Amino acid sequence: MMQVLDVMTTDVITVEPSTTLKEAARLMLDRRVSGLPVIENETLVGIITEADFLNRTAEKLMGRVGLLDASSDVPHVEVSETVASVMTEHPFVMYQEASLTEVARAMVSHGVKRFPVVDNDGRLIGLISRADVVSAFSRPDDVIRDEIRHDLVERVLQWDVDSIDVEVVDGVVTLIGTTEDQAEGHLLEELVRRIDGVVGVDNRTSADE
Repeated sequence: MMQVLDVMTTDVITVEPSTTLKEAARLMLDRRVSGLPVIENETLVGIITEADFLNRTAEKLMGRVGLLDASSDVPHVEVSETVASVMTEHPFVMYQEASLTEVARAMVSHGVKRFPVVDNDGRLIGLISRADVVSAFSRPDDVIRDEIRHDLVERVLQWDVDSIDVEVVDGVVTLIGTTEDQAEGHLLEELVRRIDGVVGVDNRTSADE
């Protein structure tokens, strides 16, 4: 099973809370990235993304046309020139041992496109993006099929490799065959779901009871 450490970017461009927004924006443009981790004393303290810049710009424009004032339901926002004022503090993070399936689910549930990767002391060691996950999940069907048959069925479960017929179409795996009992069929399905590139499982195995 592929983990974060297999695909994460380790050459990560970072900024500090005191970095100006102008400098941060220039870094994003020059390096063609949409987010920058914020580091202070070697520890991750936040992240700044394109969305943060857009929010700041909207607030500034609203202030200029008088939409943000004392009588408004929206509180006035002081326009600051540093990353600290607009960054997302205490962002969601990942650890290098996490599986890509876990990352994909977390991205969907939290609605984010990237996760900083930290060690147990909170120090930044990498960055994993949606593009990294997508590239890993775009594995060819024949590669997925071979991994299920030879790595999972034959080596891990130590079953006869021909006891289970495995078909893979666009990442959807169909399992056909007979297992010793129903529990083994469920185990096989769960292990297949954890394989990178698998987007669904049609378990048609039956128990030989």
